[in-house]
Amino acid sequence: MRMNKRGVLIVFSGPSGSGKGTVLGEYFKSHPEAAFSVSATTRAPRPGEVDGVNYHFVTRERFEEMIRQGEVLEYTRYNGNYYGSPAGPIRKELEAGRDVVLEIEVDGAMQVREKFPEAVLIFVLPPSFGELERRLIGRGTETREQIEGRLSTARRELSLAPRYDYLLLNDKVEEAAARLGEIIRAAKCAPARNETLLQEFLAE
Repeated sequence: MRMNKRGVLIVFSGPSGSGKGTVLGEYFKSHPEAAFSVSATTRAPRPGEVDGVNYHFVTRERFEEMIRQGEVLEYTRYNGNYYGSPAGPIRKELEAGRDVVLEIEVDGAMQVREKFPEAVLIFVLPPSFGELERRLIGRGTETREQIEGRLSTARRELSLAPRYDYLLLNDKVEEAAARLGEIIRAAKCAPARNETLLQEFLAE
């Protein structure tokens, strides 16, 4: 008998400035067996972007066909372009036993929860709201008005955090990445992911 070897789908969300990408970068350093889900988009590639690495670049017609055929786990429209997570590559990686990470916004996370209820939803928290504001200001790339807009969005996102399975406090990147690994290991031990194992015990 053995535990289920199927991969786990991890949905990773959090406000802008919470350090999602930094934590994931640290996590992937020690977990090369995990896969990062590459989103599809209808926007044009930017200089230096590579198809299949940064995004899967598709036409609007193809993306809308993907929606009709149920080929995206979640999607949204931003500035007139579609963005979404192709379902096929994700399911293929999971069946191969690889964990798959989606770094997406809260609205997309709620779509995944509906279509893929076994996914593990993790919400990243900064040490404090004040620290979040300091991080956004420290970037030096946006006006005060834009920062206020991001903070307003962050408050809405934080209001949805209770719908997630886990909270991950990003106080120190290395420690947050280690806790992420602990969460994923624990998720693999959930009874719902090991029904076959339980059935084998009951059949004895």
